[in-house]
Amino acid sequence: MTNHSIVTAFLLLEFSALWELQILHVFLFLGLYLAIVTGNLLIISAIAFDHHLHTPMYFFLMNLAILDIGSVSVIVPKSMANSLFNTRLISFSGCVAQVFFYMFFAVSDFFLLTVMAYDRYVAICNPLRYEMVMTRQACLEMVTCVWLSSLLLGVLHSGGTFAAPFCSNVVNQFFCEIPQLLKLTCSDLYLIEIGVLAFAAVLMFKCCIFIIVSYVHIFSVVFRMPSVQGRKKAFSTCLPHLIVFSTLVLTSSFAYLKPPRNGPSHLDLALTIIYSMVPPLLNPVIYSMRNKEIKVALSKLLGVSNSFRNMSFNVLL
Repeated sequence: MTNHSIVTAFLLLEFSALWELQILHVFLFLGLYLAIVTGNLLIISAIAFDHHLHTPMYFFLMNLAILDIGSVSVIVPKSMANSLFNTRLISFSGCVAQVFFYMFFAVSDFFLLTVMAYDRYVAICNPLRYEMVMTRQACLEMVTCVWLSSLLLGVLHSGGTFAAPFCSNVVNQFFCEIPQLLKLTCSDLYLIEIGVLAFAAVLMFKCCIFIIVSYVHIFSVVFRMPSVQGRKKAFSTCLPHLIVFSTLVLTSSFAYLKPPRNGPSHLDLALTIIYSMVPPLLNPVIYSMRNKEIKVALSKLLGVSNSFRNMSFNVLL
C-alpha cells in the first residue's frame, strides 16, 4: 500500500489462530466488560438515587464512572466481535472513531481526577470555604471544561494520527492504538501527532504535579488532625482517589513510554489490556469498598439489610 487513499480498512491483532482460543478471548473480555459496566452502573445509580450523595465529590465520581464505561465500550465490543466472527477487520472510519472517542474518554478521565484532587484539597485544607468554592455552578463549569478540553484533544489526536499516509494497514494491537498506528505511516506528517502527544504529555505532567502538591498539603493537614475518626474519614475519601490516579498513571506510562517494537509483542498486548481495562475495573471496587457512604447507598439500592451488609463488607475488607 503506497498512499493514504488506498487504506480503506485496518487489520487488528489476532489473539490466536486457533478458534477455541479466540472463543476463550471472547468469554474473558465479555466477563471483564460486564464487570466494568455493571460496577460503574451501580456507582452511577447509587449516587443518582441517594440524595445524601448529591455533593461535589460524588458528582465527580459519577462522571468518572460514565467515562470508564465509555472508554471500554469504544474498544472491547469490537475486539470481541472480531474474535467471534473470526475476522481482524476494522474500517478506516471505525479506526478514526476509536482513536477519537478513546482519547476523549481517557483524557477526560485524567482531567477529572485532577478536578477531584482539587475538590479534596478544598474540603480538607479549607473546609470553611468549601461550600462557597465548590458550588453547584462551579462543579458544572469544571466538568464542562473537562469534557470540552478533552473533546478538543480528541479531535487533535485523531486529526494528527490520520494526517499522514499509511504504508501498511496491519495494526499490532487489539484496537486502533495511536503508537501502533504511527508505526504504519510513511511520511513526515506523523510529526503532527508527535507534537500533539508532546503537548498532551505536558498537560498530563502539569496535572500530575498539581495532584501531588495537593496531596502533600492534604496529608500534612490530615496528620495534624487530633481526632482519629477525622483522620480515618479523610483517608477513606482520599486514598481511593489516589489509588485510582496512581494505577492510571503507572499503567499508561508503561504502555506509552516503552521502546517501540516492529512486530507484535505479548508485552505490548498485556500492557495495553492493563492500562485500558484495569483502572475502569478497579474504580468501582476501590470506591465502594473504601467508602461507607457508597456502601450504604449501594445496600439501599440493592435492598440489602443492615446486618447482611455489615457482615458481607466486613468479610470483603
